[in-house]
Amino acid sequence: MTAPSAPARAARRAAPRRALPPDAVRRGALALVALGALGVLALWWADTPRVAGAADWLTGAGRITGLLAGYAAPVLLLLMARIPLLEREVGADRLARWHAYGGRYLVALVTVHVLTVIWGYALTDGQGLWGQTVEMVFHFPDMLKATAATLLLLGTGAVSARAARRRLGYETWYYLHLATYLAVALGFAHQLSTGAELAGGPARAAWYPLYFGTAAVLAWYRLLRPYLRDRRHRLEVAEVRAEGPGVVSVFLTGRHLDELRAEPGQFFRLQFVTPQLRWAANPYSLSAPPHPRFLRFTVKDLGSHSAALARLAPGTKVRAEGPYGAFTARRLHGGGAPVLLLGAGVGVTPLRALAETLPGRVTLVQRARRAEDVLFRRELAAVAERRGVRVHELLGGRAEVGELGAALGRLVPGLARHEVYLCGPEEFAADAVRALRAAGVRASRIHHESFAL
Repeated sequence: MTAPSAPARAARRAAPRRALPPDAVRRGALALVALGALGVLALWWADTPRVAGAADWLTGAGRITGLLAGYAAPVLLLLMARIPLLEREVGADRLARWHAYGGRYLVALVTVHVLTVIWGYALTDGQGLWGQTVEMVFHFPDMLKATAATLLLLGTGAVSARAARRRLGYETWYYLHLATYLAVALGFAHQLSTGAELAGGPARAAWYPLYFGTAAVLAWYRLLRPYLRDRRHRLEVAEVRAEGPGVVSVFLTGRHLDELRAEPGQFFRLQFVTPQLRWAANPYSLSAPPHPRFLRFTVKDLGSHSAALARLAPGTKVRAEGPYGAFTARRLHGGGAPVLLLGAGVGVTPLRALAETLPGRVTLVQRARRAEDVLFRRELAAVAERRGVRVHELLGGRAEVGELGAALGRLVPGLARHEVYLCGPEEFAADAVRALRAAGVRASRIHHESFAL
């Protein structure tokens, strides 16, 4: 089921035009979040006539951090709500990093909120910390729910820490992470019943749409919209083809695939309806330009889920969310600058699709330890002949290749003038970014998607 060249030419002719300036949505989203945080601080300021003494300072700190935590929780959920504008213009990887960083701040805010409120109330009531804790948990309204929410949130933060995350499979981490939704729901009632600033007036009126609006967005983009698309497109496995050691391509067919409006460089979250795979939806990049009759994804055996894909039978039903990601031609700044596609391992998959469709002068460099690890050699040779794309293989260990920047400089004349699309393992990507920056490539012209949190 190799894609003919006609769709690739059509994709180039229909290359998406950017309707907004680069980074406009990213800056706008950050500004909106910051304005919301300032508004939350204004609530505390307006409701606090004075602060006197240690008890007031501690209680005030608890109220501020509580308000900010209550605001941050739905914002973090919105970042991962699969909102198309954000996914397309900001990028799923950047949204995931914002979510991860914000999650750490949320855990810190909740921790400070709990400690300072208990301490401040203990000083006010003349009780010990333990006695005050028992009093608040068992006698304040909705505090049992708030305690459960806090424990769930702290537990989710613990399993999301980098050290713990590396020890967990994607599926295990994903389902543990869903506890965040329950934590936010449990904490909502506590905020309204004990938050002085939310007792009534415009603050309370704003809190309801913030939370219920977030719930509505999540229900639409995470549940209802994927369900309707699933019913519309009826995706299923057409073929599984070996590409190299531990690497397979999965071809999916379905109905009305052109309506998905997928672009080279994007990815889908795929859920294969088999007993082993039906409970997890993992992200996989398109490894060829989208075709009206099929989509191709190339997967490396990196775990139990990806290994099981090699055994999929034709006709297996597939549920798909997407397309997602901003690793597309939309990121090009224009001006006719040459483009370098730099990849390693299975990270070459989105670059393979981009090589066939990006306009202008394109060079693709694939980093691999051994010749047998190189992916799409024949396909890329055909693309090179058809489109004039320069294709290079950078083979060998670090000692053989030498410094990456110098090696790239030999293969890609005028490296500093290039716009770069970079995809590969985390360590490789970090080395490549350093090498490219040292070679004079501007940071704004290095396009990189990574989901290592």
